[in-house]
Amino acid sequence: MNKFLFVRFPGGRAKALTFSYDDGVQQDQRFVGLLDQHGMKGTFNLNSGCFTKEGKVFEEGRIHRRMTEREIVELFENSHHEVAIHSLTHPFLEVLPSAVIAQEVIEDRLNLEHLFGRIVRGMAYPMGTFNDKTVEVLKSCGIAYARTTVSTEKFDLPTDWLRMPATCHHKNPRLMELARQFVEMDVPNHAKLFYLWGHTYEFEANNNWNIIEDFVEYMSGRENDIWYATNMEIHDYLEAYGQLIFSADCERVYNPTVQKLWFSFNGKPMEIAPGETLMLG
Repeated sequence: MNKFLFVRFPGGRAKALTFSYDDGVQQDQRFVGLLDQHGMKGTFNLNSGCFTKEGKVFEEGRIHRRMTEREIVELFENSHHEVAIHSLTHPFLEVLPSAVIAQEVIEDRLNLEHLFGRIVRGMAYPMGTFNDKTVEVLKSCGIAYARTTVSTEKFDLPTDWLRMPATCHHKNPRLMELARQFVEMDVPNHAKLFYLWGHTYEFEANNNWNIIEDFVEYMSGRENDIWYATNMEIHDYLEAYGQLIFSADCERVYNPTVQKLWFSFNGKPMEIAPGETLMLG
């Protein structure tokens, strides 16, 4: 008997799409509205030590305008989008002592958890830089995943959650080519993830909001094929899938998690409820 076993996302879908945008700038407000309009979800990485003071007036022409704490809370408090950390003050983490790295991570995490009343375990590296020391500190701080600025132009699922690459930045000239490739591709085997990252202030700086608007419009309305999810939702789902227990002959599977999971077995889509044991033969 063949044993071709591949993960599937909720509903049996073979593809997922997620966004990761940094710094908590005012342009996030427009982007959140765009995602909400099209039923998509994003992850927003915030530096809680860099929020703009209430009442501050930005000089004319300033593009990188961080939101105030009040603006941040208003935007994300009752949102289905994910709030993640980006360090407290946005330094180059890898050059700092381990204790200071931990402080940057834990204080940002504490601040965001207190602001939003939710557990915050996701992260994007400030400047995109890190080393092995940084990764070890993140583990001790309870960080589940950390996004780098590495772009693969591929759709592979993450294999190292604390050194996680993206598919591409939105300024990639192949963005729509990659989008079409993602949408049109058949996925008989390994599930696929399109991971887009960037900063929303770049759309204002380059006067090119049309880039992300066209991308979102093209990717929207495909709920039957694509799971629109936050970074953490994808992480937690795949981690739960990894806990499935298969018999030695792969003829039965047990789901010890509290989450319904989906997979493809020998080309047949299957779902398994929490606590269920399923025969595969």
